[in-house]
Amino acid sequence: MRALALVCTLNASPAPSSSHYIAEQVMAQLAHHDVAGKIVRIADHDVRPGVATDMGDGDAWPAIRKDILAADILLISTPIWLGHPSSICQRVLERLDAELSETDDQGRPYVYGKVAAVAVVGNEDGAHKVSADVFQGLNDIGFSLAAQAVTYWVGEAMHGTDFQDPDETPEAVTSTTKALAANAVHLDRLLAGHPYPAGD
Repeated sequence: MRALALVCTLNASPAPSSSHYIAEQVMAQLAHHDVAGKIVRIADHDVRPGVATDMGDGDAWPAIRKDILAADILLISTPIWLGHPSSICQRVLERLDAELSETDDQGRPYVYGKVAAVAVVGNEDGAHKVSADVFQGLNDIGFSLAAQAVTYWVGEAMHGTDFQDPDETPEAVTSTTKALAANAVHLDRLLAGHPYPAGD
């Protein structure tokens, strides 16, 4: 089983990123279930705006899409900006929109049977709203969501502490991350044995 994390921080590597840090924690929990993982920071790649699988002219999305299609579990990790997912997260969802017209020989989108989850970090309220936005987009495209398919950390309002700053991750976040990983793996195994029916 394979997992892919798309980190939607606005900061390219090697800048530190709380979105990257929480994605690493999710991947570590998935590894406990024998899931191999890969993390891609979208800001490190030239992902063009658009709603096609390949926007041409050096677009980096086709290579990332190849990783998505090879994965069983997709994690989207995003910060909160002005109460919304990051602009990079929105771009990822827009590029994933092309999957609605990409189907297998039975008429099912290629992402049917793949499980998605979300990680959210920020220094303001809004983790539930952001996860709801991303959930809706992923489910529209054809991904399946397990129970408790989000882990998040939100700092105190009007303060500058980041998720990566404290010496220890709060237990509530750790236990939620464990549940996300266990439930995502469980759902993926169920879908592997019982795929969705063919399209019309």
